[in-house]
Amino acid sequence: MAKQIKKVVLAYSGGLDTSAIIPWLIDTYHCEVICACADVGQEEELDGLEERAKASGASKLYIKDLTDELCEDYIWPMIKSGTVYEKKYLLGTSIARPIVAKWLVDIAEQEGADAVAHGCTGKGNDQVRFENTVAALNPDLKVIAPWRIWDFTSREDLIAYLDSKKIAYPDSAKNPKLFSRDRNIWHISHEGGPIEDIENEPDESFWVLSVSPEKAPDKAEYVEIGFEAGAPVSLNGKTMKPADIIRKLNKIGGRNGIGRCDMIENRLVGMKSHGLYETPGGSILMFAHADLQSITLDRDTQHYSTVVAERYSELVYNGQWFSPLCSAMNKFFEEADKNTTGTVKLKLYKGNIISSGRKAKYSLYSEKIASFGDVSLYDHKDATGFIRCFTLPNRVRSMMEQQVKESK
Repeated sequence: MAKQIKKVVLAYSGGLDTSAIIPWLIDTYHCEVICACADVGQEEELDGLEERAKASGASKLYIKDLTDELCEDYIWPMIKSGTVYEKKYLLGTSIARPIVAKWLVDIAEQEGADAVAHGCTGKGNDQVRFENTVAALNPDLKVIAPWRIWDFTSREDLIAYLDSKKIAYPDSAKNPKLFSRDRNIWHISHEGGPIEDIENEPDESFWVLSVSPEKAPDKAEYVEIGFEAGAPVSLNGKTMKPADIIRKLNKIGGRNGIGRCDMIENRLVGMKSHGLYETPGGSILMFAHADLQSITLDRDTQHYSTVVAERYSELVYNGQWFSPLCSAMNKFFEEADKNTTGTVKLKLYKGNIISSGRKAKYSLYSEKIASFGDVSLYDHKDATGFIRCFTLPNRVRSMMEQQVKESK
């Protein structure tokens, strides 16, 4: 394989791992390395990355803001599905990996590269998400995953390697956090180190985007979210672009203790892991969307969407965004949500999201039909025939059992 690799596009962050991967690729494959850093709303300082990448041996660095595209083409369809992985995880890291991997493929094709590379470990899900996307979009591209190949086993090994080559790396590398974080506009995750202890409550210092419910304001805060065909379009009456809606709701939800998640999840590679997730804005949007759907979807579509969403969550979690099934499901949710247009008012209070009113242009809720007093559209007597038909299977079974019992 080494002889076939002449040019590699590396998913680059500027951290210790990717700083070491650049010279390692050059040493191992004697190839040109092109770096690509995607901005998906992680709010990290990107200035100086080009100089750092080139100082490590890269020929060039691409930087692109993918935040708007992430919101509109990935997060918004996911909101329409109402999907949640294992009833807790709002798929923050999962939904961002396909767009980054897609961009890597685009650059590789533009540059005529032979391969793409990433710094994912061999124990996590991200390696699968990256490589699943590459396989779906350009199966001719080779994928290099250094953590599954090289002999380094620790951060200390990487530091020693870079020191031997007199290549600079972030000062924070020598004083690493005892846990790792992944952040984008939708969420932030915390894993590793003391977080791996599942018997005790996580230390308050781990959390970044949200205050604890105990420290949230004593007065409730109200928000109103507007939707068009299932997509959020406004906040408190003001039309805003997707990224701005999420950023604003992250602040609002965070200060009210909204969106914390502590869960044991089943990784695709087979092991269970303990993660802390913060998704303040996402939690509010998913709650609001479901609340509006409750009056815009008919019963069968609403119930079936819940069934489909569980499978859909697995596809997103496993990095199968570009699979035929995921594409078909996105079309289903888009069709199902075409009438989900309206507004939802929510009360936020000390970690709780409480429905405080909703209205929809195509509402299927009728106060007149639901009223106990009105009989013009549905008379109480109408239920008699319906219930007799509905209970027929149970009555037939009971009669059969009774006959068998009497025949003994």
